[in-house]
Amino acid sequence: MGAMPLHCVCGIFTFLSVCLISFTTPCNGGNILVFPVDGSHWVNMKILLEELHARGHNITVIRASTSWYIAEKSPLYTSITIAIPMDEGLENFFDDYLQENMRAQRQGASALTFLKITKDFLSMLSEAHSIWSQALVEIFDDENMIKSLMDSQYDFVLTDPAMAPGVLLAKYLKLPLVLNVRWITSGEGHFAIAPSPLSYIPVPGSGLTDKMNFMQRIKNMFFYSIILFQQKFIVGPSYDALCDKYIEDGCDIIALLQEADIWLFRSDFVFDFPRPTMPNVVYIGGFQCKPAQPLPAHLEEFVQSAGEHGVIIMTLGTLVNALPKDVADEIASVFAKMPQKVLWRHKGEHPSTLGNNTLIVDWMPQNDLLGHPQTKVFVAHGGTNGVQEAIYHGVPVLGIPLFFDQYDNLLRLQERGAGKIIQLVDVNGHSFEQGLKEALHQDSYRLNMQRLSRLHRDQPIPPMDRAIFWVEYVMRHKGAPHLRTEAYKMPWYSYYCLDVVVLLLTIATGLLLSALAFFRFLCCSRRRKTKAKQH
Repeated sequence: MGAMPLHCVCGIFTFLSVCLISFTTPCNGGNILVFPVDGSHWVNMKILLEELHARGHNITVIRASTSWYIAEKSPLYTSITIAIPMDEGLENFFDDYLQENMRAQRQGASALTFLKITKDFLSMLSEAHSIWSQALVEIFDDENMIKSLMDSQYDFVLTDPAMAPGVLLAKYLKLPLVLNVRWITSGEGHFAIAPSPLSYIPVPGSGLTDKMNFMQRIKNMFFYSIILFQQKFIVGPSYDALCDKYIEDGCDIIALLQEADIWLFRSDFVFDFPRPTMPNVVYIGGFQCKPAQPLPAHLEEFVQSAGEHGVIIMTLGTLVNALPKDVADEIASVFAKMPQKVLWRHKGEHPSTLGNNTLIVDWMPQNDLLGHPQTKVFVAHGGTNGVQEAIYHGVPVLGIPLFFDQYDNLLRLQERGAGKIIQLVDVNGHSFEQGLKEALHQDSYRLNMQRLSRLHRDQPIPPMDRAIFWVEYVMRHKGAPHLRTEAYKMPWYSYYCLDVVVLLLTIATGLLLSALAFFRFLCCSRRRKTKAKQH
């Protein structure tokens, strides 16, 4: 009998492999406790939960009774609703700060404006952390809830550490911790976990890049001192009492963050500046991005009616419903003169200068519009989700940063020639029209953004698959402590080897002094002998 042809062998092998996989018992889904942050943070957390749910994992979400994005009932998860000690919803809580912030910016850039904005921000931050720490007390003091959480036998806690209650709860329940993170309680997450030389790592809020001159490095250190002040005196005190009362041997928030098993970091080095990192930091920048889906019929009709000129889309994210009226009127008047059609998410009073080519909507399918071939420019505030979606789809950005990390996000695009920034204080009819035409007609913006898009998409594993792998890795191995460095437990003088340097300097100094003493002794002995001979 002749040998079986190779292609037949391969076919049989493939058939047997498929059969084996088909009859293999599937892995049991995990049991995940999620403590999210509301607003735009919830938008990308929900996308991660959708994928985990699709993989068969059981999810429980802790939400505030006043939440405006995290639904109490969902096919994705079971919710635990906690009452938080606040009279009004979170949306109203932030709205006053945001409106005041925009008013202050419109007054012009000055030291007084900066101090006012910083003071308002720190005050808002302190209030928010105080509210959540009080809510956490309610959880810890509720014996039935704690018993229920312990009896549920969760595999790990998944939380966004922009607010710290999830981090503390994981420590209290003695569960592994996975962070869906870019921001922590005191700024950008890398600064708590990875070496961050201030000579080339820009501090958020500084408005700097990774190329700094001497004066810029001074500015960078100043902004870093604000972060340290914020953690020590604004954020830390909200949780210190909880650590002392409920956590065995005490704790502090930064130390708890450093104990996290995996950091799912919502960034990558197509978007961010290169920097040192750590083994348990998994970069999932753009994990929420996906190919565009067909638009609703009325939007598709509007977009196609633009013809060869295409469409401009504008949105300011989830927290800001409308710009100040004078700014909105200026922007609307510029849009009215453009040959493009404009789709604008705007919930405030309609601008008096609104043109026939502009469609105002309360909501828009942002990802699907950015992926539409008719979209030419994205006018945006610079939120992380929007910036990463623009990179994914290769759409240049005209940015109007308002607060938080938005200027820094847009700066990264501008530094790479893929976007242009107009500060809110500088927005008027002339500057906005000039910036819009530049982003529309200078090919370099689109070409640079398309280059970033190609770089972002050229990955061996999609960011979402990478995120799910490491989440399930923590479940399989009951944590990932082997990926954590012990450097965090070292005293600062040991970390920088100052004790070693002092010892070596002491030894060197001792040897030098001994040598000098020895030579001095020889010289003195010779003099005495010489004098003795002379006598």
